[in-house]
Amino acid sequence: MKIVILDGHTTNPGDLSWDFLKEFGEFTVYDRTPVDKIIERALGYDIIITNKTPISADVMAQLPDLKFIALLSTGFNVIDIDFAKQRGIPVSNVPSYSTAAVAQLVFAFLLEHSNKVSVHNEAVKNGEWSNCQHFCFWKTPLSELQGKTIGIIGYGQIGREVAKIAEAFGMNILAHSRSSTPNTTEGKTKFVELDELLKNSDFVSLHCPLTPQTEKMVNKDFIAKMKPSAFLVNTSRGPVVDEDALAEALKNGKLAGAGVDVLSTEPPAADNPLLSCDNCLITPHVAWAGLETRKRLIEILKGNIKAFIDGNPRNVVNK
Repeated sequence: MKIVILDGHTTNPGDLSWDFLKEFGEFTVYDRTPVDKIIERALGYDIIITNKTPISADVMAQLPDLKFIALLSTGFNVIDIDFAKQRGIPVSNVPSYSTAAVAQLVFAFLLEHSNKVSVHNEAVKNGEWSNCQHFCFWKTPLSELQGKTIGIIGYGQIGREVAKIAEAFGMNILAHSRSSTPNTTEGKTKFVELDELLKNSDFVSLHCPLTPQTEKMVNKDFIAKMKPSAFLVNTSRGPVVDEDALAEALKNGKLAGAGVDVLSTEPPAADNPLLSCDNCLITPHVAWAGLETRKRLIEILKGNIKAFIDGNPRNVVNK
């Protein structure tokens, strides 16, 4: 088999190894691939490995040797999976590799909002503690998570992991998902209608997939139903949020803050409205980037390739 990785840098910037691919055949790795170079670089290869480099129907039609597409991600919107199915090309994703890591970042946002660690670290480094007349000071109101209510929208594996951590912090947990029945419970989690969740939550965490129904779900009407003191977290998909509406709410006191790891366009344009919001914490899509998380991803990728070569492809998203 001939294998090409079109955009390997984000998954493996050099701290991991692609050498496991040798057992499957010869391979070539590109850090990134411009759209106009995809066909040139993938021509003659049996297996394409990609993260964000799009593989359209037009591209596949010009790659007669292509037999399998292996994603370096859970999401598969960069692949025309219907055309791949027509061509008999299975497409496998990497599910459930980042559950703990994403949930961890949710609480990094919550804790930063509640404890303002970075604000106080900067103040101390600037000499404010050294020059203080008292043994302590604080720059901004601080708060506890215990007793607060978190609303979880989307209750798959990551949503459940967030709920588990929230329970350990002594939080009240509300959840809403397409498959849940309102006024039922799962452990400490109570399922409710979306409007009830928004009305009663101090923190709202998004864990839903990007679909036509969820695109720009967080809009002016959605935000208007939240507490002005609430904090929004998005570690799902950037386009789930109407960024203009969120920025307007943050700047005008309609929300206390937000923490986002994903944006509608990545990297963001310089004029993205959230970049100018002081009360919006933004990380560069790093929830999945922990070393252990990426090792797990690569192990699942290895298993996907082996399963395909053995004639029994797994984690196929276009059956």
